Amino acid sequence: MNENNIPNASRRNMLRAGAAMAIAGVVAQSTIAQAQQKMAKNMVMYQESPGANGQKCRLCAAFQPPSGCSMVAGTINPEGWCGAFMPKST
Repeated sequence: MNENNIPNASRRNMLRAGAAMAIAGVVAQSTIAQAQQKMAKNMVMYQESPGANGQKCRLCAAFQPPSGCSMVAGTINPEGWCGAFMPKST
């Protein structure tokens, strides 16, 4: 420390700290992107027809009109069903 009780902050140490922060940011973004990947239809037993008890994609919380899903990749039939079905809260 110097006479003002402030640690020495060399240019090299500042650059190292900045590089470490940049790397941490890239790793965090990569982790988020991996978590946001959608599942393949075959992984969730997707079918083009409704499931038991009238369960349909259009009644699922993950359904994104007109033909998408936040959990399953590809075009989704609103009248279809998959194992990731979660009823919309009413």
